[in-house]
Amino acid sequence: MENLKGFYLMLIMVMVGGVGGQLSENFYAFSCPNVEALVQQAVMNKLIQTFVTVPATLRLFFHDCLVEGCDASIMIASPNGDAEKDAPDNLSLAGDGFDTVIKAKEAVEALCPGVVSCADVLAIAARDVVVLAGGPTFNVELGRRDGLISRSSRVSGKLPEPDSDLDRLNSIFASNNLTQTDMIALSGAHTVGFSHCNRFAGRLYNFSATSAVDPSLDPSYAQQLMQGCPRDVDPSVAINMDPNTPQRFDNVYFQNLIDGKGLFTSDDVLFADPASRATVNDFAGNPSDFGSAFVTAMIKLGRVGVKTGSEGEIRRDCSAFNS
Repeated sequence: MENLKGFYLMLIMVMVGGVGGQLSENFYAFSCPNVEALVQQAVMNKLIQTFVTVPATLRLFFHDCLVEGCDASIMIASPNGDAEKDAPDNLSLAGDGFDTVIKAKEAVEALCPGVVSCADVLAIAARDVVVLAGGPTFNVELGRRDGLISRSSRVSGKLPEPDSDLDRLNSIFASNNLTQTDMIALSGAHTVGFSHCNRFAGRLYNFSATSAVDPSLDPSYAQQLMQGCPRDVDPSVAINMDPNTPQRFDNVYFQNLIDGKGLFTSDDVLFADPASRATVNDFAGNPSDFGSAFVTAMIKLGRVGVKTGSEGEIRRDCSAFNS
């Protein structure tokens, strides 16, 4: 009888949203069992419109988690231009990522109002775009709640920059309980990424007193970049970060690093620095190793700074705090 009571108590706790405030893969098993199918359909609908959905949604997840934790604080819109998304480091985030989450949240709200957080919708969508682009699949831990803080002033120094060296990259990720291997694996998301010209033009023009072009760049690749990003180009023009298979989530990014075709200095350094070179070589030659490491890193990233239990809120509108 006592065992039966314990079973029912556990069942009730799961039904109201998990046990002990922890993330779990079956968090919405009773409260919104179709949540993942609803999000996936919304992501697929958006992807049909534009492939930008893939890198935009994935990057949105990264930028969200590394600032306030995975709490959808990146989604908040402010009429005063002082929300997290308005910070200089976030101005290059593509609108298609935001739109993907908003549409997925609307689909979920229609069937499960007030149950699923925007943070969880974003986490599911980030997994789905990887899978839809040919990358590895994995089960997403759920149960996050949406944060109550979104300020542009809190972003500085928390995100990698295009010119970050290995020590800086490791420092940022270590502060979020992520290892160097996690960081390198997550950098592999650049296999489907893109960048605006002004983020790397410094490597092409007036690089140093002795070299106009960064000598670590493959010469033919540098010429290709200069054709796409001439000196006087509109800085909003975007270039694929993987010139070979830009619409497939694969390990070609790491092969490109070996060939001197890393778009950012922060990409190039992963192979240039002896401390990280072996991992790049491994991921370049063994796609399964990269896939496994990426899954591990994504799950760990999804745990960063999460709000659970009675923390935060479940937003009705991802772009605004509940009134």
